[in-house]
Amino acid sequence: MTALKLAATSALAIALAACGEPADDTVQTPYAGEATETTEPLTLGLATLQLADGTEAGTTQIESADGVITLNADLQNITPGTHGFHLHTVGTCDAPDFKSAEGHLNPLDKNHGKLSEGGEHVGDLPNVEIADNGTGSITATIEGDVEQVREWLYDADGTAVMVHEGPDDYQTDPSGDAGARVACGVLTQP
Repeated sequence: MTALKLAATSALAIALAACGEPADDTVQTPYAGEATETTEPLTLGLATLQLADGTEAGTTQIESADGVITLNADLQNITPGTHGFHLHTVGTCDAPDFKSAEGHLNPLDKNHGKLSEGGEHVGDLPNVEIADNGTGSITATIEGDVEQVREWLYDADGTAVMVHEGPDDYQTDPSGDAGARVACGVLTQP
């Protein structure tokens, strides 16, 4: 009996040793559903857009995650079609024409549009498509690091988010020939 107990104890010890820490050359992956470490996005800016008559026209949020700065906008109450969408150099939205927001955000002094030589402005963003129900959304990347982008957005006169009447042609300097300004919002720091 003693030999049998000794054999069972030895087998148990070997089995437990095999269940210990993995060898240095193995990789552990989390089980399905197991939490992994992720970094929460850092919110850099928020804006609520309005039409000239004060009707809410949507929201914009700028975030940084994993070294990428992203602008997300959800729009509403905008005329269906393709519209220019930009960051403007002054954080003021005086109706009815929103010209108080001045030109596109251009701290690097470049030409307008991704199709022009020496382009594009920091404030040049892709056109946004608005559906028949007046809604649309856009996601765009803003080049630069967090501190740099904060400096650009929150200088002495701030920054506005703008929707234009027509599409941006991505080359006509300085505005992309996108027409009148139809919705505007001032970026604020959270």
